[in-house]
Amino acid sequence: MEDLKNCAKLEYLDLGNNFFSGAVPDISSLSQLRYLYLNKSGFSGNFPWKSLQNMTGLVRLSLGDNPFNPSPIPTEVVQLTKLDWLYLSNCNIQGTIPTGIGSLNGLIDLELADNNMTGEIPAEIGNLINLWQLELYNNSFTGKLPVGLRNLTKLEMFDASKNLLEGGLSELRFLDNLFDRSLPQKLGSWAQFNFIDVSDNFLNGTIPPDMCKQGTMTKLLMLDNNFTGEIPATYANCSTLIRFRVNHNLLSGTVPSGIWGLPNLNIIDITSNNIEGPITSDIMNAKALGQLFVGNNRLSGELPTEISGATSLVSIQLNDNQFSGKTPPSIGDLKQLNVLHLQNNKFSGSIPETLGTCASLSDINMANNSLSGQIPSSLGSLPTLNSLNLSNNQLSGKIPKSFSSLRLSLLDLSYNRLAGPVPQALSIEAYNSSFTGNPGLCLLGISSVFPRCPSGSGMSRDVRTLIICFAVGAAVLLSLACFFYSRKSEKDQGRSLREESWDVKSFHVLSFTEDEIIDSIKQENLIGKGGSGNVYKVLLANGKELAVKHIWNTDSSGNGRKCRSSTTPMLSKHGGKSKEFDTEVQMLSSIRHVNVVKLYCSITSEDSSLLVYEYLPNGSLWDRLHTCEKVKLDWQTRHEIAVGAAKGLEHLHHGCERPVIHRDVKSSNILLDEFLKPRIADFGLAKIVRASGGKDSTHVIAGTHGYIAPEYGYTYKVNEKSDVYSFGVVLMELVTGKRPMEPEFGENKDIVNWISRKITTRESVLSLVDSKIPEALKEEAIKVLRIAILCTAALPALRPTMRSVVQMLEEAEHGGSKEERCEGNREI
Repeated sequence: MEDLKNCAKLEYLDLGNNFFSGAVPDISSLSQLRYLYLNKSGFSGNFPWKSLQNMTGLVRLSLGDNPFNPSPIPTEVVQLTKLDWLYLSNCNIQGTIPTGIGSLNGLIDLELADNNMTGEIPAEIGNLINLWQLELYNNSFTGKLPVGLRNLTKLEMFDASKNLLEGGLSELRFLDNLFDRSLPQKLGSWAQFNFIDVSDNFLNGTIPPDMCKQGTMTKLLMLDNNFTGEIPATYANCSTLIRFRVNHNLLSGTVPSGIWGLPNLNIIDITSNNIEGPITSDIMNAKALGQLFVGNNRLSGELPTEISGATSLVSIQLNDNQFSGKTPPSIGDLKQLNVLHLQNNKFSGSIPETLGTCASLSDINMANNSLSGQIPSSLGSLPTLNSLNLSNNQLSGKIPKSFSSLRLSLLDLSYNRLAGPVPQALSIEAYNSSFTGNPGLCLLGISSVFPRCPSGSGMSRDVRTLIICFAVGAAVLLSLACFFYSRKSEKDQGRSLREESWDVKSFHVLSFTEDEIIDSIKQENLIGKGGSGNVYKVLLANGKELAVKHIWNTDSSGNGRKCRSSTTPMLSKHGGKSKEFDTEVQMLSSIRHVNVVKLYCSITSEDSSLLVYEYLPNGSLWDRLHTCEKVKLDWQTRHEIAVGAAKGLEHLHHGCERPVIHRDVKSSNILLDEFLKPRIADFGLAKIVRASGGKDSTHVIAGTHGYIAPEYGYTYKVNEKSDVYSFGVVLMELVTGKRPMEPEFGENKDIVNWISRKITTRESVLSLVDSKIPEALKEEAIKVLRIAILCTAALPALRPTMRSVVQMLEEAEHGGSKEERCEGNREI
């Protein structure tokens, strides 16, 4: 063996599978070596790693299964850039995998198993795109599988068992060669399945037919895969099923008729497949069915009259199919119906008058059909209707006068054959495009959109002109009065604050006096303006910074400040500062949570109130997402902000003596500290404003346009689910980088509507994610987008609680299953 060093031109050396002893002989002179096999040779001691630095042409290095002395992987190994085979298993390797491993991009086989290696698997391993085998088992690796592992598309053998790894397996979903992506056809034949959830896994093949063979299955959840073939007929007899969801697959054929009538089903969701055939009369037996989602298929035939037997139906979505015939009048028997989507089909005949008896309806969409006849006046009596789209039909006659009482966030009657006057209550700018394509319509007033209706009011032109001139003149005089008074009030404000008598209520140990706060309420310290008041930054003598919100009261008797600039709220005062105000402020100040802005004290007088908060130096989430160029938010930071803000809201809803409803959740009310950790701000402030303002403050809207839940438009009431909706919009901002309202969304459309139109294919969903988020992390972002969609469900009852939202967001980070965490009615 001593003479081995003389073989200077040796290219192939195999001493493996022998019983040598002692140290490896000197091989430093073998610079021409291309293949070196010493595996299981019996050598021990220190391996001469320095010898490898001359072997720059080495293609295969196999040193495993030897009792060498402990050693990390040296730099000499990661400099062998021509290697395609590296076997270092079971040879006392310790330490971490060096990041330089990524330079060995010719590797086909990398085996580091049965050693004492630690640390995280480096992301650079994703550069080894030619890997066929990767063995890392029986070490002490920690952390998550690295982002980029999905790049190893040639990988067929992978073992990382017996380590300390954690987190999700989402990176492996893209490695087709690792898995047989079809389910065994005998699955469930031998087991009493309670449920199966294989959602969102790129699975293919056909649905196994026997998963309900034992008669115990309650939930079949196979959404977002690539399953093909027909829905097995065996499930028509699965009477225990509660949830049947196979949406977003490639299924074809017809739905076995018995499935429509399963007695315990709460939801049928076959959306976005290639399924044909009718909905059968069996549906009359589906007494528990609440949600029927069959959109984006090839279903046809008439909607059966027997659907009225499914009396628990809350949502019917049959859009984008080939249904035809008349809408059955029996649909009026569905008294719990909230959503009816029949758009993009071939329905004909008239809209049944009985639809107006479905008192719970909030969303009707029957656009792009062949409906004819008059619009039933009964629709104008629906007390909770929020969205009505009857566009692109052949409807005729007048717009019912009863529509004047509706308060709709969306109204679209365009491209029909309607005629006559547009009701005065609908002749507003928000509905300008709602009547396009109806040349027979006219307006009672002056309009550039429609011709003026023939005058029939009996009022002469001279009288109308006089009234208009009087109104314009009065408006000009009032504006001038307010302008001059506001200029004067700005000069007097600083002096008047000092002259007022102030009452301080502290809720923490204070390191400042009321004079320090009052003296700082001046224009140069103004940092923000909002509907509830101005915000000032206060720098104390001790160097501490505070934020002070100044809320003005206005004396309803006429002795207070009457005209102020539009950025300062005018709140009438009823008998001075109310007890309700004190109660609300004291309750809010008692809230202690790491994700809620701290309220130190209130300083109140007869004319105004000052709320003193901690100051957050990094502004708001709105600033970081939409206006500030200084700090770009990476996905990890965005996710942490989402989780932290959700925990803050959860505490307000569930962690206080009585629930605190925020009333104005938005990205500008999520402030960021020096570490970009979020804090919920302005919580409950809308209620404080009402308490301060008395009876005349009912005009203060709870929320901000783009964030307001749809039900507020017709109930004017808010609860915890209103906050959940608004938080869902914030999550959409975090994922897409878009504002809640953007011109690209379309006229009168917001981000919720925009996203709901985009989630038709996986490619379109991926396109929603902010381009600043790396491709490898877009799947993680989509998990959060799914949660956002659940939060913005049209029905408040279908939105999750903030407690569930926190759980889902935390599980999304760790790759948890998504379906069944909450009862949402929409999925990507």
